[in-house]
Amino acid sequence: MSRVVVPVRYPLSNHSKRTLSKALDVAEEDGADLTILHVNLYQNGHPITRVDLKQAVESEFGRLPWVRYVVRSGFIVEETILDEIAAEDADVVVIGTKQSSRWRRLISRLIRDPDVESFLRHRLDCTVITVDR
Repeated sequence: MSRVVVPVRYPLSNHSKRTLSKALDVAEEDGADLTILHVNLYQNGHPITRVDLKQAVESEFGRLPWVRYVVRSGFIVEETILDEIAAEDADVVVIGTKQSSRWRRLISRLIRDPDVESFLRHRLDCTVITVDR
């Protein structure tokens, strides 16, 4: 079975809700499992739990028994997301445009052409879907 991963903010912003909605559609269309990921930044000091994330998502979208909720901690959001995508062996990653621009800055430090989609595809061998605001 294929796996879709969608990183989101907590509390869910309007943009996170749109990104999550797209990920739910993609997972449903493909018959894929969905992992909803939130990254707690060590430096923020406000850890969110899986229960917090699950309650926020289910209050917005209803009960989703086929969804896996993951909360990871890290210093750099993008690196933590990459680690989770690799660990999940994701087939599809759904990210918002805000996340895409942050990744572009990170990638531009590593390579000259900060094309997020090709970078992720090359590094992780997955499809990347970007959701506009």
